[in-house]
Amino acid sequence: MKRCSRMADIGRRQFLRGGATAAAAAVAAGAVASSAEAAPSLARVSYPSKKLGNVRELKVDDPVQISYPDADSPGVLLKLGHPVEEGVGPEHDIVAFSTLCPHKGFPLSYVAADKTLDCPGHYSRFDCEKGGQEIWGHATQNLPQFKLRVDSNGDVHAIAVDELIYGRLSNVLKA
Repeated sequence: MKRCSRMADIGRRQFLRGGATAAAAAVAAGAVASSAEAAPSLARVSYPSKKLGNVRELKVDDPVQISYPDADSPGVLLKLGHPVEEGVGPEHDIVAFSTLCPHKGFPLSYVAADKTLDCPGHYSRFDCEKGGQEIWGHATQNLPQFKLRVDSNGDVHAIAVDELIYGRLSNVLKA
């Protein structure tokens, strides 16, 4: 059996030390290059502002079907009848959520009796009075809530999303 004349006979410790040194040098070189490139952009996304409805048109426990941040993301605009977490409007009782279950993407339905959004697939339930917090089921995250603002005309606008919408790598599609 012929041996390669160019093979080096090094021990395990020397091999590992050399590999660690090379890895540290690569990390340091990458950090210097990426810090120079990444400084101006801080991985923030810009959400579109979208009118969802008007305060005067909303009725307590009568959900309005919406979509945000784009047409492929169904949601619901709700007037709950009393002040809640992240609520907007004169009574701080208007909220909006994605209606795609974060577990498997099943469409959620609003249950006015306990003010929850419920999933028919695996029975996850989300509390609309507590920011979409999961109260039961298989989901591993809370329901994405749309951040809202109300203008001087009473128009309700969605301006951001607080969680990742089911099935997406990003909530905002780039043009």
